Amino acid sequence: MTNAPFIEREIDLSTAGGWMNTLVVHPGLEGPFSVVLFYMDAIGRRDELTVMARRMAAAGYFVVLPNLYYRTTREFHMKWDESGIQEMLRMIGTLSNKLVVEDTESLMRFVNAEPLAMSDTIGVVGYCMSGPFAIAAAATYPDRVKAAASFHGTNLVTESQDSPHRLARSVKAEMYFGCAENDKWADKKTIAALGAALDECEAPSSIEWYPGTQHGFVFPQRPKVYDEAAAELHWERLLSLFARRLGKAS
Repeated sequence: MTNAPFIEREIDLSTAGGWMNTLVVHPGLEGPFSVVLFYMDAIGRRDELTVMARRMAAAGYFVVLPNLYYRTTREFHMKWDESGIQEMLRMIGTLSNKLVVEDTESLMRFVNAEPLAMSDTIGVVGYCMSGPFAIAAAATYPDRVKAAASFHGTNLVTESQDSPHRLARSVKAEMYFGCAENDKWADKKTIAALGAALDECEAPSSIEWYPGTQHGFVFPQRPKVYDEAAAELHWERLLSLFARRLGKAS
């Protein structure tokens, strides 16, 4: 595998909640590499996210993609009917910022022990339900997480004490929020409140609207909402953020 563009493996990480099955993928070159913690969206860990993890790894990063639903199932297969949507909502309800921060502690222990991982230079990215998880991780590990990105993130402004707009005050990383123009889970009023909170933070941050897009526009396997041009812009923004704050492989 040394001649492969990247090296890929599945591992099980011990957590307070059980065993978290996790994908690890990184360049097939001499490291070490900056780390990217990639938090899945509500549809679950799947081949589509594996392809995305490989793209991040090809850019020069040590990418870790956990199955956050491991407490309930090792594999979640989304069914696009009413019962499937209700099951997805139930699965979302099994998670919280607190639980994912606990899971992130296990991810941190793992990269600490990996010789090819630069465990003090970390980027985090979340999509949809996991946008808040990325910010929670950045707030929990402010001296290690250097870049945090959320794309069409949900629950960015809530009444909870660990709402992302409150947690952002503890973040030292550069934060980027990519927002769909038409998103009932993150409407303009919500994002305006997020922006006002970010203005009070010391860490650099930016919010960008992706014109004409809908929630989930990044994902190619969601044909009703996928926007190829916007998805490619998302990649440009994400990898530019990582290159700026994490560096990149030579």
